[in-house]
Amino acid sequence: MNRFQVSGFSKRRELKKLIRLALCALLFALSIPVEAQQPAKIPRVGYLTGTREPTQDAPDANRDAFRQGLRDLGHLEGKNIVIEYRYAAGYADHAASLVAELLQLKVDVIVSPHLPAIRAAKQATKTIPVVMVTNWDPVAIGLIDSLARPGGNVTGLTRFTRELSGKRLELLKEMVPTTSRVGVLLDADSTTAAGALKDYEDPARALKLTLQPLKVRSSHPDFEEAFRTAAKGQVSALITLRNPLLIDNRKRISELAIQNRLASMSEGSVFVGAGILASYSSDENDSFRRAAFYVDKILKGAKPSDLPVEQPTKFEFVVNLKTAKQIGLVIPPNVLARADKVIK
Repeated sequence: MNRFQVSGFSKRRELKKLIRLALCALLFALSIPVEAQQPAKIPRVGYLTGTREPTQDAPDANRDAFRQGLRDLGHLEGKNIVIEYRYAAGYADHAASLVAELLQLKVDVIVSPHLPAIRAAKQATKTIPVVMVTNWDPVAIGLIDSLARPGGNVTGLTRFTRELSGKRLELLKEMVPTTSRVGVLLDADSTTAAGALKDYEDPARALKLTLQPLKVRSSHPDFEEAFRTAAKGQVSALITLRNPLLIDNRKRISELAIQNRLASMSEGSVFVGAGILASYSSDENDSFRRAAFYVDKILKGAKPSDLPVEQPTKFEFVVNLKTAKQIGLVIPPNVLARADKVIK
């Protein structure tokens, strides 16, 4: 082999070596972005309410507000976040099993306005965060240590539903000055009904009003019988408590109230949209939009024990003038002028 042949052979060998090195470098370079581009874990949120699953005829405005709140924060359902919905349909004893389902799905956070579900989640897990939107004082009923420092895995919002009981009676008395006997429609199977009724007793005495409990049961909801009891007791106005059974049957309740020409006041605007005369409550949509804020913070690493529980700052008095006309009631102008929303 002459020197020219040796030289050519050496060059070919060096070229092959360079090609191998280049291929190795290329494969190494490609492996880095492949590993870096592994799909991130999509957060999974459990949303558990005490009512039935919403339909087109009976939508869930609170759930819609929560979803909108998530979208506003960049969490797009089905794209970068998954929401698992569960509905207790008025049965408080279903809450624990529904919580168990969500925990099996390994949700990152549970959101619930349903007190039995909040309690069940608090008992079932100490690690999965729970965002509540509650009608009750969460400190008084033992859900958290304090509003400023909740402790544990539960945080969220309180709606002041119970604290506004007296204000509802005052507005009802102003709308119907001649009323003296007020029926309180409640779910007798609910463990919270007695406490909710008690919150109306002192304001009723101050306003010289007599309260008459009108009981229905989730196991056998006979609303017609409750309204027959109201008629026999000469009830002239009605308070409807906020409860999953009553929310699910809000349309039927409003129809019976109108048939019996009863001025009806409720604990949430969801009832007024179905035909109840009026409501006074914190702004429900605002509360559920804020619940999304808590979910966002938790998914970004915040501990629920460090997130203070919020109290409402927005309240709304909602009046259904169509219902007022149907029962032959003229609402005093000075009362109507204070309404935040009027349905005509």
